[in-house]
Amino acid sequence: MTVPPKIRELIRSYADFGSPPGGFVKAVLENNLELAVFAADSDNLKHLKDIVMYCHWEIPSSCWGSPEKVQAWVKEKKDGYEKEEKEKEKEGPTNS
Repeated sequence: MTVPPKIRELIRSYADFGSPPGGFVKAVLENNLELAVFAADSDNLKHLKDIVMYCHWEIPSSCWGSPEKVQAWVKEKKDGYEKEEKEKEKEGPTNS
C-alpha cells in the first residue's frame, strides 16, 4: 500500500487530533469520490485506491465515510481538547 507521506500525515493528524482536513483529504474522508478525483494532484490520483484502503484499515470507521462523520469527529476532538484544557486550568500550576 503506497500512500504519499504528506497525505498519511494529514490523515493521522485528523484521526488522532481532529485537525480539520481540507481539499483532497476532506473529500476522501467524506467519501466524496467526485470531489476527491477533481481535487487530487496526479500523485494522489495515482494512489487514490491505496489512500482509501489506508483509511479503511488504519483509522476508526467512526471518523470517516460521510460529511456528518467528519464534522462530528472534528467537533468531538475539539470538545475533548477544550475540556482537557479547562481541567488543567482548574488544577492550577503544577510543581515540578
